[in-house]
Amino acid sequence: MDPFSAEGELINIHNAFHQGQYTSVIDFDTAALSPENQLPARILKLRAQIALGQAEEVVTETDAESEGDGEADLAAVKALAQHAAGDNDAALSTAHDLAENYPDNASVQVLCGTVLHALGNSEEALALLSRHQGNLEAVALIVQIHLQQNRTDLAIKEVQAAKRWAQDSLLVNLADSWLGMRVGGEKYQSAFYVYEELASAPSTSAPLSIVGQAVAEIHLGRLPEAEAALSAALAQYPDDVQIIANTIVLNVLAGKPSDELEARLKQVQPSHPLLVDLEEKSAFFDTAAAKYAPKVA
Repeated sequence: MDPFSAEGELINIHNAFHQGQYTSVIDFDTAALSPENQLPARILKLRAQIALGQAEEVVTETDAESEGDGEADLAAVKALAQHAAGDNDAALSTAHDLAENYPDNASVQVLCGTVLHALGNSEEALALLSRHQGNLEAVALIVQIHLQQNRTDLAIKEVQAAKRWAQDSLLVNLADSWLGMRVGGEKYQSAFYVYEELASAPSTSAPLSIVGQAVAEIHLGRLPEAEAALSAALAQYPDDVQIIANTIVLNVLAGKPSDELEARLKQVQPSHPLLVDLEEKSAFFDTAAAKYAPKVA
């Protein structure tokens, strides 16, 4: 496919989305796309809005288009938006329903798989994602789930299989870099190079490459470099949840306060996994501390 053709624009939108260039995705002119590519582009634009903290607006927008072409795709976007907005019960209900009735829909697989995994239904998410037919987003999500389950062996198999038919794909390269972060050692530097190459490419300076570089720097023990990268990124993308979350982690490692950033993350995405984890750990600490509280008559 000619990358400069109208249809090649859909590839550009996909790449921009997965590089974290959400504003660029929203601003893409999709008028010249063919009818069959209009819906995928629309889904990416809505997902970009969610990533920029506009989840409630997306819920309202998809409610108004609940019937017609792309009904299952838009409903899957709605489930993702509900989750991002903190309405987890509604998101889980929608995801379960779509997974049961539209299991072969690519948007349902990826977006409902994301919701199911985030809300503790990882095996159901994997079962849904395993139905994909050459969907690299599904592959990437499967790799993420396996890594979070500490099944690095399964993640490696998934990436190796994908390399056989999508060697040069952005998502496969990213998944390989995630593996590098988990395996560690010299792989940290290899992962850093992947993100460095992304960042140096023309017109691709984006949150994903910046965050990836910074996380690799953290693993390599280069905290000042990571702090410089994340500080610059935070100034440019103040509401990007990945930049905020990773800056919070960096501050913890550096012994710096993060109250303001935690409040900002809660405002942008109340159900972010980092916030959920912090709340759980805080509750565990309170429970443990209560056992040793002085008893006063």
